[in-house]
Amino acid sequence: MSNVTGLLKRLVLGRAMRSEELGETLLPKRLALPIFASDPLSSVAYATQEILLVLTLGGLAYLHFTPWIAVAVVSLMTVVVLSYRQVVHAYPSGGGSYEVASTNLGPSAGLVVAASLLVDYVMTVAVSVASGVDNIVSAVPELADQRVLMAVGFVVLLTAMNLRGVRESGRAFATPTYLFIGGVLIMVGTGLFRYLVGDAPVAESARYGIEPDPADADLAGFALLMLVLRAFSSGCTALTGVEAISNGVPAFRKPKSLNAAQTMLAMGAIAITMFIGVTTLAVVAKVHIVEDPCRLTGLTDCGTYTQRTVIAQLAASVFGGTDSFGFYYIQAATALILILAANTAYNGFPLLASILAQHRYLPRQLHNRGDRLAFSNGIIALAAVAGALLWAYKANVTDLIHLYILGVFTSFTLSQAGMVRHWNRELRAERDPAVRRRHHVTRAINGVGACVTGLVLVIVLATKLTQGAWLAVLAALVLWLLMRAIRRHYDRTSAELAVTDPHTLLAPPSRVIAIVLVSTLHKPTLRALSYARAFHPDRLEALTVSVHRDEATGLQRQWEEYGIEVPLKILDSPYREITRPIVDYVRSIRRESPRDVVSVFIPEYVVGHWWENLLHNQSALWLKSRLLFTPGVMVTSVPWQLTSSTRADHPSPAAPGSVRRGEPDRTTRTPR
Repeated sequence: MSNVTGLLKRLVLGRAMRSEELGETLLPKRLALPIFASDPLSSVAYATQEILLVLTLGGLAYLHFTPWIAVAVVSLMTVVVLSYRQVVHAYPSGGGSYEVASTNLGPSAGLVVAASLLVDYVMTVAVSVASGVDNIVSAVPELADQRVLMAVGFVVLLTAMNLRGVRESGRAFATPTYLFIGGVLIMVGTGLFRYLVGDAPVAESARYGIEPDPADADLAGFALLMLVLRAFSSGCTALTGVEAISNGVPAFRKPKSLNAAQTMLAMGAIAITMFIGVTTLAVVAKVHIVEDPCRLTGLTDCGTYTQRTVIAQLAASVFGGTDSFGFYYIQAATALILILAANTAYNGFPLLASILAQHRYLPRQLHNRGDRLAFSNGIIALAAVAGALLWAYKANVTDLIHLYILGVFTSFTLSQAGMVRHWNRELRAERDPAVRRRHHVTRAINGVGACVTGLVLVIVLATKLTQGAWLAVLAALVLWLLMRAIRRHYDRTSAELAVTDPHTLLAPPSRVIAIVLVSTLHKPTLRALSYARAFHPDRLEALTVSVHRDEATGLQRQWEEYGIEVPLKILDSPYREITRPIVDYVRSIRRESPRDVVSVFIPEYVVGHWWENLLHNQSALWLKSRLLFTPGVMVTSVPWQLTSSTRADHPSPAAPGSVRRGEPDRTTRTPR
């Protein structure tokens, strides 16, 4: 069984890599772009759709706001990209927004950023996969009932690919990303060219009217402003994942900061171009899309009608219908990029969790690297939570999107505010006029970024909190409290274990009393007695519990027949308990002589099959768990290998990263 498991593990993950091979996993820019930027690049597939879904709540009357909202989103993305380029150069160690906020605003602010980002990374996986499945359903409506199963299956596939390592997943994801970019640009270029020559593409939904939602009909004044702001906040999903490059700078080839900054600039330029193109084409083609198809006027049977996504309607209108090669190409490329966009989170979440674990805010196992030098425990944790969300929300993008982007803008705002403080500190120390001028410019960029993203954060909170975003806020708050509690625990443990007086701890005990636990006189018992004798304790005795008087008498007689010189002490147990009499006896020895050390030797079977553990060693496990809580008591297991264990004489495959250490990151700065 273990051989089969090991073979399967090698097939899925590949061969284990040595720590010295970490340098071979560093990424060139052509692979770093699809790995770290697939999320913001893919967001153009649904950002425009989210704007239209909100505006059509008021019918067709407010669709003329679409271009202006798009301009606002593009302006915001430009500011954020320029701001994060400063982060990449100033903090190249990979902590990103968390490190900036921790260093300049304090640990509590850093934890706010970290909690927000961790929640948002989970949402990135859930929303990206669900949106990708939506596009598959748009091409093949018959698969609608299998939506949740497909979504969870894709999460499992992404997890397996990322467990193979960053570079391996980059190779797998590069082609779909570039195919998507090329396909969208060709679609936009073809559609706009047709518009310019007088043959504008027309979406399949253009012939339908839209009945306004009763709550959003005839809006004016403040109510209309809130609708527009809500549409803007939904369109800001185009910015998700922008910060991932700043978190992943250590994964780039040298010069790391320069390559990361250039990749971020390329990502921003491509994402803005595609977003503008898709939004313009949606306006030209008169795409009409609503949350409830029954609000589309002109439909004969809204109950069975399946709306296609905006990107699907555009592809059909540009390339000549839903049977054209171009339509299926765009749908396949979009589905792939949306599903693979989750890879941004698969790289950001484990890396950030590793840094937090190194700073003792999360369990240290999250800092361990697996077979392929990936942070495997973080990858598996991300997959488990995202998969649970997809199942709970039935992979519905509209429901999941309300939990999205809140964390992103929290990290945007605090990191840019932290960068302003960073440049203030640099300016106080810098005397070169040319350098000071550059610092003033970069501080201005980060200052504008902090103000704008802070304003957007307020808008997102105001418009999405009642739509379900409160769950994301609650999750981030719980995670923030949990991380502080973990840090307090690690700090208390460190203080408790710190050596203050080595001479006291090195002083030998007055006596060593050895106790060998006996249930039956067999080979494991004799080995345990022999092993205990080798320690030359001051006092050695065997101990058994008398549950049945006849068995205890038989053991005593057998003991004498074998001529074993170690005295056998029998404890009576009228209530048939085994654990309590032994624990009480050991504790009584400690009370009589607190300076003595009691060493308890427990014979145990080593078995070769998991089910054999259910048949053996249960009393030993329970005894050990009780004795370990008794001060001054040492517990030693004395193994006896059964025949089944020798047949399976090889290490059982462990979970990825579960028994490995993380490589020390000497470039990561500890938050002040």
